[in-house]
Amino acid sequence: MKLNAFVSVLISALVVVAMSNVHAQTKSDTTSIETIVNDEVSAWNKGDAINYSKHFAEDGTFTNILGMFFTGHQAFVARHDDIFKGKFKDTRLEMKIVALKFVRPDVALVECLTWTSGFLNGPLPGTVLDDKGRLCTRLLQVMAKTDGEWKIITYHNVEVKK
Repeated sequence: MKLNAFVSVLISALVVVAMSNVHAQTKSDTTSIETIVNDEVSAWNKGDAINYSKHFAEDGTFTNILGMFFTGHQAFVARHDDIFKGKFKDTRLEMKIVALKFVRPDVALVECLTWTSGFLNGPLPGTVLDDKGRLCTRLLQVMAKTDGEWKIITYHNVEVKK
């Protein structure tokens, strides 16, 4: 009977310790992911494709708001370099994390609402600007932690129309 009580207390203590470690790790990971999103906004607003792409995985996948699909870090950089020199030149991005879910300690789903403004020649063909002149999208980024570093492994962006 004493052994059962001891085992129960030991298991309870281990669960509490394990949960506190997960919470501490998640807080640090949450902060790291928030930093990535802030880095994206900062780089976008400078028209800097290299820094916008710095957290994108070498083998990551990317679907843009027009349904175009790309694979790999270099393709992600090249596409953003093209848009920053073209239709999205000098645009301003705002992004808000609306959901952050850790599906495993090393994998997170990050959903953001984004608003892009400052289009000089109107919206992209097939898109609509809101009453404030902004392109509104919902961006889902799947991030994975490898060797202590979070990387975007999937980036899926869709326009949100009224």
